[in-house]
Amino acid sequence: MLDLEFYRGKRVLVTGHTGFKGTWLCKILTDMGAEVIGYAFEPPTQPNLFSLSGIGASINSINGDIRDREHLLRVFDEYQPEIVLHLAAQPIVRESYKNPVYTYETNVMGTVNVCECVRTHDKVRSFLNVTTDKVYENKEWVWGYRENEPLDGYDPYSNSKSCSELVTHSYVHSFFENLGVAVSTARAGNVIGGGDFAVDRIIPDCVRAAQAGKKIIVRNPYSIRPYQHVLEPLCVYLTIAAEQYKNIKYAGCYNVGPDDKDCVTTGELVQLFCDKWGEGLEWENHYDGGPHEAAYLKLDCSKLKGTFDWKPRWGIENAVEQTVAWTKCWLAGDQLENCMSEQLHSYLMS
Repeated sequence: MLDLEFYRGKRVLVTGHTGFKGTWLCKILTDMGAEVIGYAFEPPTQPNLFSLSGIGASINSINGDIRDREHLLRVFDEYQPEIVLHLAAQPIVRESYKNPVYTYETNVMGTVNVCECVRTHDKVRSFLNVTTDKVYENKEWVWGYRENEPLDGYDPYSNSKSCSELVTHSYVHSFFENLGVAVSTARAGNVIGGGDFAVDRIIPDCVRAAQAGKKIIVRNPYSIRPYQHVLEPLCVYLTIAAEQYKNIKYAGCYNVGPDDKDCVTTGELVQLFCDKWGEGLEWENHYDGGPHEAAYLKLDCSKLKGTFDWKPRWGIENAVEQTVAWTKCWLAGDQLENCMSEQLHSYLMS
């Protein structure tokens, strides 16, 4: 469904562009000919995909904090974006327990600041707020949550993202409907892919262990999550933003996740990584209880599929295979920009 020509020449502002998902998103947009403005902190890890990919040379990259509304307003004034894709966030559950105030400041007030900038700049036609599958009140159901289910995330990260959704909905009803700005939120499941070096995430933990020649330590192998390759939700985000730009009837809330068969336990995901990696890589169960996280979480993506005739292109096995391939490309010192372009082409042609 993604219109590959739509973004050519469009001015697109991406918050959180230096992160894992943000870098891949900028890569897709630049390959499609968009003029990309990125607004974020310096890359959050070392190493990081943003620096390794060299994407900063192809976009307008601005070092900024979404909690700083005045600076963000000046960026909107200067670049006058037509499309805004809001990815900036404090995204780690365990970190949110350590720093709840920072998590709420970033994920809630950061969203308020982005909404204010959109509200006061009439060039914006399409705005997408990227949240998470964890926004729902989780009742450990075996079926997927739908977009009309109650929002009430449990931990500070999930709850702050629920609040971010509510902030966006309020701005839609109070301002954006009258201004003719098309606004959607996208609730994506757990993403994997080449170039994620974040702390406290399972695939980066696998990569670090494989690189060091050690066994992978898994703290909670039992939770079921809707894992998907990063290109899946990113292409959905771009589809939603483009289609609502053309016709505001497509604005709304959308779940973005894999099919049920690709919702696996963390232990199954790690075993699949070991199988694809080879070289005798193994993992160990070090279940530690840890802070509260949902044990079972799936999404019902019927609305997305019905509205845009969408379906996932890469299942979990292919997603892990592509992640391993990118990682081995990186470790071999190969040209990562070419690797990313090849994987993007392969995904779009699949």
